[in-house]
Amino acid sequence: MRRKLQSITDKLSPIFLIVIILIVWQSVVSFNVVPNFMLPSPVQVVQAFIDDFSSLMYNASTSLQETFWGMLIAVILAFLSAFLMDRFRLVKKSLYPILILTQTVPTVAIAPLLVLWLGYDMTPKIVLVVISCYFPIAVGLLNGFDSADPDVINLMRTMGSSRWQIFCHVKIPSSLNNFFSGLRISVSYSVIGAVVAEWLGGNSGLGVYMTRVRKSYAYDRMFAVIFLVSIISLILMKLVDVVQRLCMPWDRKRRKEKSA
Repeated sequence: MRRKLQSITDKLSPIFLIVIILIVWQSVVSFNVVPNFMLPSPVQVVQAFIDDFSSLMYNASTSLQETFWGMLIAVILAFLSAFLMDRFRLVKKSLYPILILTQTVPTVAIAPLLVLWLGYDMTPKIVLVVISCYFPIAVGLLNGFDSADPDVINLMRTMGSSRWQIFCHVKIPSSLNNFFSGLRISVSYSVIGAVVAEWLGGNSGLGVYMTRVRKSYAYDRMFAVIFLVSIISLILMKLVDVVQRLCMPWDRKRRKEKSA
């Protein structure tokens, strides 16, 4: 009973905190602590979201396409590079420092160059999503490959297993937990990366929409976009959790046994 009550409390705590923040926010605007034109109230943001729903969905579809293709390419490149770094020691020594170095360059500084080189269509946005999402996935996979049980690997070698069989049956399963952790981080970056790239130009997308409403001083619509981006990111992270549970049934069983 106590454990069930604790579980309910854990789930309701963040909701309760969000409600308090919204109440304080509405109060600050209602009592003119902050001018309304500088900070729209939650009610105004919701109204703006409803009024511009069709336009938001249209622009969101463009951002989601950029996010999907960017994430897909990032996962493929991360898997290939992690495989090569795990397979060849020279590749790891050569490539890994470069991966670390790429994380010191802010994506906001790269975005104008990508638009200059690749134009204003989806291509520079997809490339920026790839750059933003590639590193956490690649490092997660590489650490997962390295965490494979050496005793199991040696046992499979004595049984005549090939390197590919060891990779498929030992290293990939051992890397899934780290992979999904990196993927969860990446999906939270992906939509933001697409929106940041869209700030610099384009025909559609949430970043383009945000730039237009900012120039017209429609800050309630800007906040509506911010909340929509947050909701999309949370949904994508939840989808990663669902896929993880489907791909790792043994982990779900282990957690149930642990909580029992």
